[in-house]
Amino acid sequence: MLHAWKSDGNLRKTGFSANPLPPAHSFTLLVPGRHEEEVMGQTLDTLAAQTHPNVQIIAIVGDDDPGTDRVVREAAARHPELITVVVDSSVPKNKPKALNTALAYATGDIVGVFDAEDEVHPHLLELIDSKFSETDAGVVQGGVQLMNFQSSWWSLRNVLEYYFWFRSRLHFHAGARFIPLGGNTVFIKRALLERNDGWDAECLAEDCEIGVRLSSQGEKVVVAYSPEVVTREETPGTLMSLFKQRTRWNQGFLQVLGKGEWKKLPTVRQRLFARYILAMPFLQAITGLMIPLSLVLILFVKVPTVIALITFIPLAPTLITVAVEIAGLGEFGRLYETRVRARDYVRLVLGTFPFQVFLAIAAIRSVLRQLRNETGWEKTAHAGVHLRPMESADPHQIPDREPETVGSAR
Repeated sequence: MLHAWKSDGNLRKTGFSANPLPPAHSFTLLVPGRHEEEVMGQTLDTLAAQTHPNVQIIAIVGDDDPGTDRVVREAAARHPELITVVVDSSVPKNKPKALNTALAYATGDIVGVFDAEDEVHPHLLELIDSKFSETDAGVVQGGVQLMNFQSSWWSLRNVLEYYFWFRSRLHFHAGARFIPLGGNTVFIKRALLERNDGWDAECLAEDCEIGVRLSSQGEKVVVAYSPEVVTREETPGTLMSLFKQRTRWNQGFLQVLGKGEWKKLPTVRQRLFARYILAMPFLQAITGLMIPLSLVLILFVKVPTVIALITFIPLAPTLITVAVEIAGLGEFGRLYETRVRARDYVRLVLGTFPFQVFLAIAAIRSVLRQLRNETGWEKTAHAGVHLRPMESADPHQIPDREPETVGSAR
């Protein structure tokens, strides 16, 4: 959690170069969207505004999703030289299947993945290109940051999770050469994806799975987080939506644990680290099951004083973690020029225990779903509350040329 702040040198290493090298690669950006009418058009517009000279954008839409289909075709009509529409006819549908469908049409040296609600900085690809050249990496993971921390008590904690994960923890993982990649703003050399037959089409955490697989193959992964160019996203709009998202992520980790690719990591230390990270849903589930037992013991069981004192030992790291989160929230506000109010700090502290209980219940559900072999994809809805206003495209400037479409008979 604090890896990035161990020294000034560590913190500098987490970012992009101040003097990027000239572009040397071509990019294909994959943007899958399902029922994303509210946000996907603006995301495609921001990607089309990239200053990199060699970009192909593939918008992926399901054959049963006319609303999103209309939005992506309108965006493709605005940027016919950049955007290709690929129709995904797989059944049942999920994100990795959509990505694999589009991979066949990718032409860039490097394949990047973005979510339908992403707000992307126009210079991001130039910096990513430079990072590939500087490091000779096979994978570059860019920063992703949830922004709307004032929307709800859980959005505050969700934003901080992302902040510490992309700002610090993923850099630690990259240094350990075992990294469960993020689901977007991740860039992988196309040759690596083709060699591995793309993403695991049945995995609920396809980002984690491809990261573990490439780590096990010894591929170099570099992480870069600069606040100025992070990809901005929103937290799930409801607690139930967040609950389903965490269930899916946890179950995906369990799938990757069971698949066993991590066992190919070269050192015992890496394998132990991988087992610990991928088994975290089990640990959280056990914690969740212990909560009611703990309440019963508190109310009805008398124990010797020494044992009672020992049970308070976990309180110390909890308090330290909360103190770090308080400092992190203050730094987040300064970095993103957002006012953090006193009530935000209060919500952060008061939400600590409820959020841990929430995560534990989601972990229990993920274990139960995995035991029952329930692998349906529970999608997270997006409303675009994190997006900054953009000027609307002038309808009189839409080209007459129809956008290129592949993968569809229409």
